[in-house]
Amino acid sequence: MTTSLARCKAPDVQRTFAELAAEAMYREIRLTPKPGLVDRVNSGAHRDMDFALFMASIAAIAPWFSTFFHVGRETARLAGPQTLRAIRPTGLACEQAMFNATGGVNTHKGGIFSLGLLCAAAGRLTQRDETLTQRGLCRETRIICTGIVEQELKTTGIARTKGEQQFQAYGFTGARGEAASGFMTVRQAGLPHLHNALRQGESEDVALLRMLLGLMAANPDTNLVSRGGIKGLNYARRYAKRLLKIRRLPADKLVNALLRMDAEFIKRNLSPGGSADLISVGWLLSQFPPE
Repeated sequence: MTTSLARCKAPDVQRTFAELAAEAMYREIRLTPKPGLVDRVNSGAHRDMDFALFMASIAAIAPWFSTFFHVGRETARLAGPQTLRAIRPTGLACEQAMFNATGGVNTHKGGIFSLGLLCAAAGRLTQRDETLTQRGLCRETRIICTGIVEQELKTTGIARTKGEQQFQAYGFTGARGEAASGFMTVRQAGLPHLHNALRQGESEDVALLRMLLGLMAANPDTNLVSRGGIKGLNYARRYAKRLLKIRRLPADKLVNALLRMDAEFIKRNLSPGGSADLISVGWLLSQFPPE
């Protein structure tokens, strides 16, 4: 199901897109069961956060999406990386609002980054009177993020951040690389599962669960590496691929399989947080036509 914003005036598009970005976060946290992740049933592999904390976090973050969009509009005629620089203060303020709401717990830093970029991309496209489509939003995000991996991850010195360390050790680029690719993992490994499930008449929640499996099977999730190393990442990806290979897996058996997967992830302290952020990205993109 796609959202039509073509005939809306710019302020209405800004408000609606920001509301959709917030809704994308709510869709992700409410989706259940999600292996190793916080959902309506449990806190997954996390001991410092729960469903209520995520809801409070989203409520604090949501008002900032309109500002991301506005800055995108204001910088629409500039080179993409200038929009990236311009939205950084908004990103930092949004993160601080999150930390204030969660007592310092990082619930949505990756989500703020990815969805904030999409809001800015939508603002740029709207200012130029271009139709909002999946392809257009992803292309504009890629343009905004030109050079971000080279500038923020490549270092000739000692790697200080987890992102730098994983890039040096494995070449993983995390959320930055995904955005710089125009959300290639979402488009190639996530959305096809979502669209196929919806075409077959399955509920949106079941379709999102199938998309999550597709994302987990393909995404070099840096959260999994942080918690379980390469072995943890490979275990999670193999598990997801194994479930995807089961043809015509009905919804009830899918849910049961994910509950078992959840128990195994909790036992191994694994949480595919990067893929969780991409659920939100995928849902938001799905509200717009592909081309």
